[in-house]
Amino acid sequence: MDLPPLDSDYALTREQIEQYRTEGHLYLPGVLSSKEIAAYRPVIAQAVDKAAEARGIVPGQEGYRRYFVQVANLWRQDEQARAFVFARRLAKLATELMGVSAVRLYHDQALFKEPGGKPTPWHQDQHYWPLDTDNTLTLWMPLVDVNASMGSMNFACGSQKEGYIGDLPISTETHDFFEQFLQEKQYPVNRYDLRAGDATFHSGLILHSAEGNQSEQMREVMTIIYYPDGTRLMEPDNRNREQDLATFHPGQKPGEVAASELNPLLYDSLGVLNGRG
Repeated sequence: MDLPPLDSDYALTREQIEQYRTEGHLYLPGVLSSKEIAAYRPVIAQAVDKAAEARGIVPGQEGYRRYFVQVANLWRQDEQARAFVFARRLAKLATELMGVSAVRLYHDQALFKEPGGKPTPWHQDQHYWPLDTDNTLTLWMPLVDVNASMGSMNFACGSQKEGYIGDLPISTETHDFFEQFLQEKQYPVNRYDLRAGDATFHSGLILHSAEGNQSEQMREVMTIIYYPDGTRLMEPDNRNREQDLATFHPGQKPGEVAASELNPLLYDSLGVLNGRG
């Protein structure tokens, strides 16, 4: 099957870039066309099913996996999924929103929330990442139409300005802490109903959560995490950062430039080819 190339530009306005930097997130409609998402959805879904089965990830299990069926680095497991993860259009958007000249891949992640899947608590993504920068970005794209009843995202607008709040991993207890925190700080919360191919982009520091899936349909979402080329690895200060350092930066040590074989350069303003190390 020939997949449509995702090389063309999606034009951003100055106002959209400023909105991202002010609010810590941005919604963009139609980042992929209906034709494009129709081509890539079955490819990604099949790769997720295959990877989940191989790893023994079973929808409906109790504990952390009840949040979603979660598979990282599909680009390493499926050549067609790689075409989506390495898409020039998406990486260029990340570069422009972050205000940098080039971006590398931290990892991709499929987040498929099954019917009955629990809400995802408030959290900061950056709690998990051993990257010595505050400038990180996640693209969150549904492969199917997603509304609040299926598990759409909530963003606490401007909360990224608090910086890194601390060693607070995803849990019921930290969710309650952040609920109180947001009430006290009075950050407005935005939620979006998205069509397949729409996307949100959010900072690694913004507080965000997702609703549970109360529908009878799998919530199929693909995410890609980007960081600026040249970023160095920090000394991990919690267990999750230790694990991510070993998993997503194999063979690397704190202080080195974060550029393992798992972190290809996806876009730079000088036109470096996607996927070059």
